[in-house]
Order: sequence, then structure tokens, then C-alpha cells
Amino acid sequence: MSMFLLKPAYKDYLWGGNALKEKFGKQTPLFPLAESWECSVHPDGPSIVCETGETLSELIEKHPEYLGTHASKVAGGQFPVLVKLIDAHRNLSIQVHPDDEYARVNENGSLGKTEMWYVIDAEPGASLIYGFNQDVSRKQVREAVEKGTIEKFLNHVPVKKGDVFFIEPGTVHSIGKGCVIAEIQESSNLTYRLYDYGRGRELHLDKALDVINLKSSVSPRQPMRVLKYLVGFASEILSRCRYFQTERIITNTQQGIPVGIEASENTFRVLLCIEGKAVLDDGKTELELNKGDCCFIPAGNGKVEIRGKSQLIYVGC
Repeated sequence: MSMFLLKPAYKDYLWGGNALKEKFGKQTPLFPLAESWECSVHPDGPSIVCETGETLSELIEKHPEYLGTHASKVAGGQFPVLVKLIDAHRNLSIQVHPDDEYARVNENGSLGKTEMWYVIDAEPGASLIYGFNQDVSRKQVREAVEKGTIEKFLNHVPVKKGDVFFIEPGTVHSIGKGCVIAEIQESSNLTYRLYDYGRGRELHLDKALDVINLKSSVSPRQPMRVLKYLVGFASEILSRCRYFQTERIITNTQQGIPVGIEASENTFRVLLCIEGKAVLDDGKTELELNKGDCCFIPAGNGKVEIRGKSQLIYVGC
């Protein structure tokens, strides 16, 4: 099978807004619209293969070779990643995610959740929470959650368009209001809410305290980023870990020849368009990728040529 477009699953969490509809053309009656799960095999929100109407998980089950030799090993044969767009119209809960070992034992064999964020847009004054600003104890955290004073122990980090953050399991964190983010993560939906601003949703304090890193975290600095340029094309690595590698690709071939990317035998590729428009051609299929569209390229698919003026998030394993 050639490359194909994906239709996302949508989530109407209470902190969402309307940005994914207004900026990315998402078509759903849900409101508020908090997340679109662009590339997902997770049962809580599988994406759909536009060409066939089946879920991506159904297709991968029939064709495990689409994962590639490396990717199939990373998560024990499971699809290793979940790619999302997130609109934080209001603050998300203050939360933490478990690692694979804790999730395997305590969450019926689920994967844990390592994730990274690429800030697509941010309102002036927007911020996020990343780690504690001092060493704390379980008792201090529990009491602060019960009293509603947990924020005094947390790092509040200003954000701007183009920022990148890598969130390891155990790191307390939250996306603040006014941020639109692309999130690349393990294929997991495990979130332990520590604090939710009195909004009445269930908290998971005991599990959160089991997995949380209580040590002070240095306020994250932006990683050194190096853009590599070719004619009509530039790329930079945003994040790399055992589960995924994420790059930003900038194309401008309006006046030049198409640029090409190779599809490895080792891993699938996912392309998420976050700006502009691109036309993809692998010699078998031609796809138009507009802002907000997501494309899956099976492992070993061959060279894909890209034409157009666009910015893409490029995910492999």
C-alpha cells in the first residue's frame, strides 16, 4: 500500500476551545474541541484511514510490516506513537505520567507516557508548568494539593511559538491557557491528575505520588537547534528518544524542483502539516497535504517528493 491520509479522532475535554477548527479546519460538532488525535491506534481514539475507512489499528494488524523492523521492536510489536494537536483554551490539569514499567504492572500492561511538545502558537503571556522549583516530599505535595497551594512549588515557564519541550515520565507538568501544541508521545492515554483547579474531575493522587519525581527540576532551556538547508528545503531535529524522533521540515519549492525524503525499511513516517500546503508524490500516489492534515508513510514505501510551501512535523521511530 502507498502512503495515505488519516482522519483524526476528536476529544472535547473541558479546557479546549475553537482554535483547531479555526486554524486547522477541523470538522466536528464537538465543542469545546481540545484535541485531535491525528495518528493513533489507541482504542480510546483510533484515527481512520481515509482511503479505506478502516481504523489505523486494523490496517497495522493486517500489515505489521508497515511499522518497519525497528519500530516493531520498540513497543513490543505495538504501534509506538500517538500524534496530537492540542488547543489549551484553558489551563490543563496539573498532572504526571507513569513510565512503562509502572504502567505494565499497574495499568493492565499499558505503555507509559513519554512525550514532547512543539508550540505551534502561543498567546502573549502564555506559560506551562514543568517540574518542581524545589525538592519536595510526598507529604508536602499531598497537603498542598488538598489546600490548593500546589502551584507555589512548581516551575512556571513562559512559552512562545516554536518552543520545544521534552516531558519524561514522572515530571509534573501542565500546558497553560493560550497554547496550541503538537504533541508526539508514546501510544498511551494514562494521565494521573494531581490538581485540577477545583473543576470537579477525578484526581489520581495516590498513583501520581507513586510515579512523581519529587526532586527540583531545572527550568527547561530550549535545546540548541540547527537548521540544515538544501535548495527549497530545511530541516531540524526537535526531539529524539527511544520511542520517536521528531523533526520540523520547511519546504519552499514554488520556484524550484521538488525535494525528496526517503522512507526507510526500519520505520514508518508520519507527516503533520502545521503551516501552508504541500503535495506529496511517491510515484504511486499523489496527496495534497493542507494545514492540519496528517499523512502516514509505511516503512519501505520508497522516496517521497514534496512540492509546495509548508511546515511539516516529521515523526519516525
